[in-house]
Amino acid sequence: MAALKSFVEVHADSHFPIQNLPYGVFKPDPTSPPRPGVAIGEYVLDLSEIASAGLFDGPLLRGSDCFHQPTLNKFVSLGRAAWKEARATIQKLLSSTEPTLRDNATLREKSLVPISKVELLVPTAIGDYTDFFTSFHHAKNCGIIFRGPENPIPKNWYYLPIAYHGRASSIVISGTDITRPRGQSFPVGDSPPSFGPSKKLDFELEMATIVGPGNPLGKSVDVKDAADHIFGLVLMNDWSARDIQGWEYVPLGPFLGKNFGTTISPWIVTLEALEPFTCDAAKQAEFYEAILSWCYWGPNSQSCNAAFQDPPPLPYLAEKVSKIYDLSLEVQIKPAGREHAIVVTKSNLKNLYWTLTQQLAHHTVNGCNLNPGDLLGTGTISGPEPDSLGCLMELSWNGQRPLSLNGVTRTFLEDGDEVIFSGVCKGDGYNVGFGTCSGKVLPSP
Repeated sequence: MAALKSFVEVHADSHFPIQNLPYGVFKPDPTSPPRPGVAIGEYVLDLSEIASAGLFDGPLLRGSDCFHQPTLNKFVSLGRAAWKEARATIQKLLSSTEPTLRDNATLREKSLVPISKVELLVPTAIGDYTDFFTSFHHAKNCGIIFRGPENPIPKNWYYLPIAYHGRASSIVISGTDITRPRGQSFPVGDSPPSFGPSKKLDFELEMATIVGPGNPLGKSVDVKDAADHIFGLVLMNDWSARDIQGWEYVPLGPFLGKNFGTTISPWIVTLEALEPFTCDAAKQAEFYEAILSWCYWGPNSQSCNAAFQDPPPLPYLAEKVSKIYDLSLEVQIKPAGREHAIVVTKSNLKNLYWTLTQQLAHHTVNGCNLNPGDLLGTGTISGPEPDSLGCLMELSWNGQRPLSLNGVTRTFLEDGDEVIFSGVCKGDGYNVGFGTCSGKVLPSP
């Protein structure tokens, strides 16, 4: 079977071939209203133009104004059948064998806009944001750093996907600068806590679910149906001020150490595009068991037990097949004043302990209502190897092991440093990727 190709030129290493078709929101120029689009190669397909031309003519989208909205909320609320109809229509229009758009020069010029010329925006109106804590290796490492190796992971972590409620107002699009936060830090001796700019500013390598159809208040989502409530995924940097966080988090959890900024990538990659890259999370755990005997924090350490969901989850979280995605993740840091970025982390979405569907089901089990466009962060995605750790707190072991970045060292981020995330699935002759998620640190005012 011949591989699907687009009449739009797509470079072999592009994250946005016709097999992907991620959704975003953009402005063609500063004075234009925002509108939905799909990335194809180095272009954005303006879905408002496609809709105005009457080309969404299927039974679910015919006559809909969902692509004439300033956000994707209305479209993602329509559900999986509408998403599949839209994807089939867009894929057909962009295919090399379909003349409708290919041979219509006027429509082609109006609807295909170079990505380099547009302003990309946060793709949904995010009403609520929750951040989970679901990577075994991150949880274990944090526990060792702060509580010691005897019992690094609390008992409840093995029974439920732990999370906290974040601040939606400070979620920003990739490329937005992040101002170093100020706050209180641990006191020294009998002194009062210190106050000032954070000295331990960190990144956290995460991904996040964009919620599709929500659920009514008081009605939970069954774990077997949870995938139907997930529109897609984005990259996410949950910037963290470790010194502020460490002083404030007992007893209610993160607050000012987290809510000063969270960066997401502009393109939402759908579960349909990710489907070819699914894998069994339980089999991934077997791989961890094979390698953990030599992991860097200590051979055969009892705390390295990463068997998949052992003890078994409670019935409402039990899945017949626990699905995760083979999605490679990378973090680069471009130090202040330097020309080139240096790779500091290579991880994978497979490193999660709790699946995306379990996270969503648990979020609603008490009757909490999710809404279209809500954001659910995975938590930091760390792997078992030393170079797969998802934040500087782990990479530098809370400042004890400075990283060498081509002539400069870092334990935490300095003013002027830029952090760049990327994520991609490798297909047979094509990629399904997310582009980048970046931000530069500005000095505290």
